[in-house]
Amino acid sequence: MLDVVFGQASDVGRVRPHNEDAAGAITPKSRQESRSRGWMFAVADGVGGLDLGEVASAKAIQVITEGFAQSIEGASLASLLPSLIQQANSAVHDEGLHSERRGRHMATTIVACALRHDQAIISHVGDSRCYQVRDGKVTQLTRDHTWVSEQRKLGLITAAEAERSESRHVLTRSLGPEMFVTVDTTSVSLRAGDRLVLCTDGLYGGLYPEDITRITAQNKDAETLARELVKYAVEVDGSDNATAQVIHVRSVEPMGMYRGRLYPLPLQ
Repeated sequence: MLDVVFGQASDVGRVRPHNEDAAGAITPKSRQESRSRGWMFAVADGVGGLDLGEVASAKAIQVITEGFAQSIEGASLASLLPSLIQQANSAVHDEGLHSERRGRHMATTIVACALRHDQAIISHVGDSRCYQVRDGKVTQLTRDHTWVSEQRKLGLITAAEAERSESRHVLTRSLGPEMFVTVDTTSVSLRAGDRLVLCTDGLYGGLYPEDITRITAQNKDAETLARELVKYAVEVDGSDNATAQVIHVRSVEPMGMYRGRLYPLPLQ
């Protein structure tokens, strides 16, 4: 059976007056629920200034976690996760239309990860990221929805130019500004020992990918690893809020498909 432990940490950093990041998780209450619904983790980074970033990120996390907890057991995670993010987008958009907001815009990034059996589904909007750490190597599973990322993809700027660009934090996609948003979704197979890291740009912005590998590869519990990631990010940079969730996969349940039905495969 899929066995997962996780930890999370967040810090306001050394510059920002308050923390506009938010995080949430839904964990199964039984072995049966682990197989039928699974686990879900999410991190959001509010933008827009003043208190609106906090409102946007908190609303997005609330909608996604409540929606996952109430979802139909056995639902396709690849369909469910982007649908929940669309619902979160609508909620943030509607929140910004309230009269007390006085026309000020609200927005937030979101990255969410759902796990079941031996698969992880990752959906995201914006530049909050998901990394997979396996066998001493780190892989970024999400692609930033930023101006420099789009320019880099088109070959118009180099990686070094993207890293130095003053526009590197300019988002091309986020939750809230529009009624509908395009959600990117991917899937990865899981192995025992894998660690997944969901984080905001305030976490990875001051770190090298090797730092994430070095810290998460330690033989420590997930909560401690999350705190150490955030602490290190604030020490080396600290210009933004920093949030991390560390998900440690201790065992998986390989599954096959026969005549439209899942069945367990023998462990290798």
